[in-house]
Amino acid sequence: MSLSGNLAPVVLFCYNRPWHLRQTIESLQLNLLASQSELIIYSDGPKLPPDEPFIADIRNYIADLKGFKSVKVIAAEKNNGLAKSVIKGVSDVLEKYEKIIVLEDDMLTTPDFLTFMNEALHIYQERKDIFSVTAYSPPIEVPAAYRHDLYLAPRASSWGWGTWKSRWQHADWDVNDFDSLKKDPGKKQAFTQGGEDLWPMLAKQQLGTIDSWAIRWTYSQFKNSAYGVYPVKSKIKNIGTDGSGTNFTFKTGYYESEMSAGKVLFDPLLQPDADVINAFRRYYQLPFYLKIKNRIKYGI
Repeated sequence: MSLSGNLAPVVLFCYNRPWHLRQTIESLQLNLLASQSELIIYSDGPKLPPDEPFIADIRNYIADLKGFKSVKVIAAEKNNGLAKSVIKGVSDVLEKYEKIIVLEDDMLTTPDFLTFMNEALHIYQERKDIFSVTAYSPPIEVPAAYRHDLYLAPRASSWGWGTWKSRWQHADWDVNDFDSLKKDPGKKQAFTQGGEDLWPMLAKQQLGTIDSWAIRWTYSQFKNSAYGVYPVKSKIKNIGTDGSGTNFTFKTGYYESEMSAGKVLFDPLLQPDADVINAFRRYYQLPFYLKIKNRIKYGI
């Protein structure tokens, strides 16, 4: 399948981690489609004075990037935070384009990442039951009998992902029906098919305890009875779980995954598999102590 001339723009969000960003961009430059892809970088502004030299370093670095069809930098004077940056940035880009590929500044990619993402966006663009595609897969235990290279999951990934304007427009960033959801145990249970952590995250979002675009995007996907497309073998590796990230202030290897380059067979008629979804949900089970903490501290 020829993708030339119909490639999605790549949007990259960064803040104050120049070393992570360099690794992310260097791996992206090695992609087979990099020279044909437009790169749009959103550089957030400083939250505190100590951030300023790191952000200055980043902006010096991205001012003269090579290896892409074009590079556009949107540099914020003040700090917007990741959630606001992503929601506004993706929305603005999708005013001009029909589809998009999104990265943050702590993602290593395989050389065929852009190829995979563009193929997925092309093949599933007419599937209204698919809201997003991603090149990341958590290390779930896919059943041995499962024969596809991809699977559907009731969750949107925030790592190396893509979507279409027609799906993004369905997002309700205020979660206006949260009160009715909170009173509906069956609906809450259905929402957690994508992971036990989803309901507590959405509740904390509405309480103002966290600020996450991703949980609201996943909820929009759930409300529309839609899925995310995941590869069985990941083409993304997160390098931001070292305590330096916005949403990872402690060091963890829990989310790390090995990357796998190589041809992927796309099934345009791919359907949800109950065994795979159960394995996916098990991966996102909450530890018992977190369940207790959520109940005592947040009442959820």
